[in-house]
Amino acid sequence: MLAIIGGSGLTTLSNLDVSHREVVRTPFGEPSGAVVFGQICGQPAMFLPRHGYGHTIPPHMVNYRANLWALHHHKATGVISVASVGGIRGDLQPGDIVLPDQIIDYTWGRKSTFFDGVGGPVTHIDFTEPYDADLRREIRNAAALLGIKVKLDGVYAATQGPRLETAAEVNRLERDGADLVGMTGMPEAALARELGLPYAAINVVANHAAGRGSSSNGIHFESLEPVLQSAMGRVRAIIEKLVGCQNNCPPLGMSV
Repeated sequence: MLAIIGGSGLTTLSNLDVSHREVVRTPFGEPSGAVVFGQICGQPAMFLPRHGYGHTIPPHMVNYRANLWALHHHKATGVISVASVGGIRGDLQPGDIVLPDQIIDYTWGRKSTFFDGVGGPVTHIDFTEPYDADLRREIRNAAALLGIKVKLDGVYAATQGPRLETAAEVNRLERDGADLVGMTGMPEAALARELGLPYAAINVVANHAAGRGSSSNGIHFESLEPVLQSAMGRVRAIIEKLVGCQNNCPPLGMSV
């Protein structure tokens, strides 16, 4: 059963035929909200809003460990993370959908591992490729079947938030090789890897990053909502096709 974590712009999954909701108690505290179970195109799926159902939990306060543990506890076979981002790379425009393939982590102070208990074994994960290749391929294929264009590469910079970045900070991120900037990609991806959960991200470019393009003199928040609403409609369609195609759709083209 695929699990979808919704971020800004996707606090509910309207194409999920809900069967029930369950409040999950975890060893790591409370998740962001009740896990919603149901079906999409006749296939089981579950949904969790990263920021809570009222969008009240800021990025640095999200209980990422509880969220991932809850999905794993309910036997998720993979996790699709949806998040809005700022575009740094010149070809990324508001409304673009990107499947990032790498992460640079600039966050600090977040509970970032399940293996921090006193007396427990030291555990390392291989994080060379932070996103699951098979799951990325399935997302790409679902988008292709719908004729929805997605960009297949991007280095995601995870910043602390909740404030947005300065233009100088975005310049630094670009020098470091980042193409996108967001606040929730870590430690979420690493925690999924620790649990053995295939994990991939669908990023929606909500705006140019600070100092870039239409944000050269500041972020215009009033312009974000229509961009997100339009793009998230396409994201919902991709998720619907992806879940509905589980084990039924042929692979397309080359691997990503």
